[in-house]
Formats: sequence, C-alpha cells, structure tokens
Amino acid sequence: MKLGKRLMKIGTAALILLIAFSSPASAALQPGGPSTNGNTNINSTLTYKEVAKILADIERTSKGKVEVSTLDQYGKSEQGRSIYVAKVGTGPKKIWIQAQIHGNEKLVTEAALQLLKTYANSGENDVERVLEKATLYFIPMYNPDGAEMNIRHTKLAESGKLIDLNRDWTAEGFQAVESEVVYAYWADVNPDFAIDLHHQGLKQVYGTNESTSFSLGISLAPDGPTLPGTGYNEITKQMMAYVYDELKDYGYTHIDRYQVGVDREKGIGYDIDIRGGVVSAMMMGLNYNNHNPERHSHPAVFFETKGNSSDGSLGQKSNGYLTKQNYLALKSLVYGYVTGDVEKVNPNDWYNIPYYPLAGYLTDYAGTVPVGLNSGY
Repeated sequence: MKLGKRLMKIGTAALILLIAFSSPASAALQPGGPSTNGNTNINSTLTYKEVAKILADIERTSKGKVEVSTLDQYGKSEQGRSIYVAKVGTGPKKIWIQAQIHGNEKLVTEAALQLLKTYANSGENDVERVLEKATLYFIPMYNPDGAEMNIRHTKLAESGKLIDLNRDWTAEGFQAVESEVVYAYWADVNPDFAIDLHHQGLKQVYGTNESTSFSLGISLAPDGPTLPGTGYNEITKQMMAYVYDELKDYGYTHIDRYQVGVDREKGIGYDIDIRGGVVSAMMMGLNYNNHNPERHSHPAVFFETKGNSSDGSLGQKSNGYLTKQNYLALKSLVYGYVTGDVEKVNPNDWYNIPYYPLAGYLTDYAGTVPVGLNSGY
C-alpha cells in the first residue's frame, strides 16, 4: 500500500491540527499566513542549545537505534559551535537529510527532528522497513551561527563577511569553515541520496489565488543545462513527482514547483541551475582538496516551505502545519526511495506539478540561460 494512502489515515487528529493553525486573519493568503500584522514570532522555534538537547533526548530514548555525534573531528563553525549529526538505521542505502543551511529557515529543523524521533521510537511497519533497508544521516542545523543570529548567512570570524553556505561548495574552494567541515564528512559518508530542507518567500500557485505552502525543487534544472550530464535527470523528476502525488490531496498543503523570478502578469518563471549549491555539488561529484577522488555523486532534491523568520511571514498560527508538511514529505520520499516505488513513477509527471511557463534558467555561472541550452557542464 502506498504511503500516501496511509497518510490519509492519520485522520481526525491531523485535521484538528491543521484547522487549529488557520484563522480568518490569514485567510487571504492561505495556507499559513503571513502571520497576524506581518510580525514574525520565533519564540516557539528551536535554538541551537535546544536542538542539541532534543538530539540527546532522542538518542537516550531510542534504545540504541540513534547515534548522535558532532563533526568536531572535521572542525567547528566560524564562531566555534559544534555541528551535530544523528545516524539511524542499519541498511545499506545511505540517505542524507540536511536542514537550516540558512539560519533564518527554522521550521525545517523541527521537521527533521520529528522524523528522526519517529525512526527512533516508532514500531510501524513502514518505519522498520526503512531502517532495515537504509541508514539515515541527519544534520538538523547545518548553520548554527546563522541560526543563532537569525540571518540567512554565516559570518566569517576574521573578516565579518557574510557568506551564503548554499553557494559555497565550489571547486575554487570554500570561504566558510562550515562548508569544508560538512563537505569532508559527506565525502566520508558517500551517501546514495540527499534531501535539503529550505524556506522561501511568499508566492502563489500558478493559475490560482492560493498561497504556495510547499515547493518541490531540483537545484540543477531538470532537462536544463547541467542535470542531464550528471545522469540524475530522470530519477530526480521521479522523486519530486512521487512526493507531489503523495501529498497533493493532503489538508491545506498547496504544492508547486520551485521557481524564481516569477512574474504573475506575464505568466512566467525561471528554474534555477545553481552549481555552487551543496546538493548541486553532490550531484556533480565535487572533488575539493582530494576529499572525493573517485568523484562520488548521487541524486538530490530540496523542499521549500513558505516564509522564513526574517521577513514577517512566520507565526505560531501557521508553524504547525508548515512543519507537518515537511515531515510528511520527508517520510514519504524516504519510504518511496528505499522501497523502489519512486522508480515506478513516470519522470514526465514532474510536469504535472503546477509551475509557471518556463522563461529560462537562472544560474550562478552564466546569468540567465535560455531554454533549450544544454552545456553538459
């Protein structure tokens, strides 16, 4: 039985949760906000110390299932904080899940921890099947310094320069300590698949007045300049189509394809083709300082949740189901990947996910690239 059908059995409790986090004040941009009066309330979001405590609690109550450690052997953050990682499962497939590479994208950390807690304590058949077939590696707070400052970037200790960690995995070298720390760990783990969790600005689903609550993305544009040359063009489209099919009828979740530069009047949008992003570098098999001499690579995708904690778009009235949609999408995709259900999806179903007609590709190497150009990178 597909996971989507099982999700629908969550039933009354989940429905109550979703209704509880909606209100007339946010009806104009349902689902989720912006929060009342445009104010962001981060009092209920997790701090660095709270994440460390939750990880310790999960490990303690997991009866040996979860192993929590730091990446201190590789280094610490620019401001000297440890980067935490949790490992669960005994299977041969290695799945990498990272959250909050941008410090003001906070709800995704909570979703990752909720999923880790499920794997640690649930005896459900689908959970046990995942743990038998896969080993999962969680980095719930990739950017601890940015998280504590509540900013997107991290700040270099020596110069004070702000660095976007998700543009820092380049062959020319890393500017921030965190980048090389996580990169070296990734090269040692050699995952088979990665999921990257983010937040995005406010936008509307194409052809509707619905506020997008959740976008599905691939950082190297499908059928675009780079991804076909990696060998992951089809499988990443299958992954995102699978998630869309599983979640599109769930509650208040309004899903579309991740795009930037959207112009509603012209009816156009742009896909991204970002080669300096972390999961892009994973798909391209980055070898920096000879950490990855075999040029190991793997497919990777990302999720984008509405709003962040710097622009007045999050509030306690919406945080519950925004976190929930990430949790459900993560659990769904992991299950579909380890069982092989993802590979049964028609890759062209990627184009069933609502999106603005494609005007081109926004890149970090050649500006805006027209549709149809394939560089093979």
